[in-house]
Amino acid sequence: MDATQAHPIPCRKSIERQAETLKALAHPARLAIVHALASGPVCACDLAEHAESSPPTTSRHLTVLRHAGIISQERRGQQIFYELKRPCVLTFIECCND
Repeated sequence: MDATQAHPIPCRKSIERQAETLKALAHPARLAIVHALASGPVCACDLAEHAESSPPTTSRHLTVLRHAGIISQERRGQQIFYELKRPCVLTFIECCND
């Protein structure tokens, strides 16, 4: 059995999606946001502190994570709450510490 049979190579579209996810995670502020969302939904107003950035910059980071499908948002009255849509990224992030 060769390596391709043991671990099939994903299609190009799947590889591009994986690259988009990794690119979205490749910023300290965005990683901080993902960690902040690990225990549940958080109001956007609180995420700027976790990301150690201004609210407009944090908003841009949230947009990148949302477009990559990592997080989702829900409006509750005047506030927007974010939560992890793909919590499996936490496992990957933890692998980076080993």
